Amino acid sequence: MLVLAFLLNGSALPFDEILGIFDTCRQLVVVVSPNDGSVKARLFKFEKSGKKWHQVGQAHPVNLGKKGLAWGRGVQSAKHGLQKKEGDQRSPAGIFRFGTAFGYAEAETIPLKLPYLPITEEQLCIEDSNSPYYNQLVDAAQVQQEWTARENMMRADEQYKWGIFVKQNLPPAPEGGSCIFFHLWRAPGSGTLGCTAMAEDNLLSLMQWLDPQKEPLLMQMTEASYRDYRKKFSLPVIY
Repeated sequence: MLVLAFLLNGSALPFDEILGIFDTCRQLVVVVSPNDGSVKARLFKFEKSGKKWHQVGQAHPVNLGKKGLAWGRGVQSAKHGLQKKEGDQRSPAGIFRFGTAFGYAEAETIPLKLPYLPITEEQLCIEDSNSPYYNQLVDAAQVQQEWTARENMMRADEQYKWGIFVKQNLPPAPEGGSCIFFHLWRAPGSGTLGCTAMAEDNLLSLMQWLDPQKEPLLMQMTEASYRDYRKKFSLPVIY
């Protein structure tokens, strides 16, 4: 049986341990939107040398969920406000780790530091909260079907031609949201079902830049929420 899971260390951390992850993090991806209902957002990349952050490249646009943001289950402690739910068409807000990169190309065709999974027609992402495979990627040819909702990873529109798993709702809580990726967008301003989407050149640049040895983190939230975190943890300023 082959189950390609991305269920790794998703539990929320208390304040003092949150501070610790910023001490060890040397790559930071910041996705900020003007408000929690916005589809349009901006992505910044930062790298840390010593104790100082510097921006890598220029910020670029991304698309969030059709209904904006809701607090997801990342490494941050629980937050007040709208909470991410399965099928809510909202991208998760919070602090997250990155998982495996994936794509339709063979592994040797793209140089990455992230682990990489070549996608096949048999691979599905399970969206059924009652399934033992919830929030996992499975090879449908090698497991017994125990789900009623799933996402085909090999898509005709090629939105998953390139992508990165976001470690949200891990370990999976029922109805907490599943199958959250960075992937290709349909067009600027076109909302997703809960993922974060962008142009191909920007996604490929991000995939090639991320280095697990530098313990990268994703901070995805409103500009106001990011400002709060920035003040507490001496994070980089965004413009």
